[in-house]
Amino acid sequence: MKTVGASVIAAAAVGAGMLVAAPAASAATAGAAASYNGVCGSGYKVVNSMPVGSTGTVYLTYNASNGKNCTVTVRNSTGSPTYMVAYVRNVDTNEDQYDEGEYRSYAGPVYVAARGACVEWGGVIGSQQAWNFGSNCGTLAARTPQKDWFAGER
Repeated sequence: MKTVGASVIAAAAVGAGMLVAAPAASAATAGAAASYNGVCGSGYKVVNSMPVGSTGTVYLTYNASNGKNCTVTVRNSTGSPTYMVAYVRNVDTNEDQYDEGEYRSYAGPVYVAARGACVEWGGVIGSQQAWNFGSNCGTLAARTPQKDWFAGER
């Protein structure tokens, strides 16, 4: 796991002009979707997910007892090592974590304390990526959260 400023990953992807608006988050992906594998640990429940192209799924989980979010990026099928990223950031505190490397099945888990805060999260599998900015806010009444998400080639 590594800590990095959110702007490093997001700006690199956006600045390079490689993000493309994706269809609504509820849109189905082709092929068998990767299932959440439970690696965040006991007490973590899936609160959101996004397809990473047709290669896998990135999951955002939350543990109400400790106030932490966890992100894991899971491939649809295990195979030879492929570049992968799992990323999560607390928008209010700018605390973020990411895991990147060559993995056979998943990247992560990565954790950030975010009770009552909005988070940014996303993942990469090979040349496909998906990012969600300012969603899953703990205090929805106090904010007008953005629910934008982007996916495409990196």
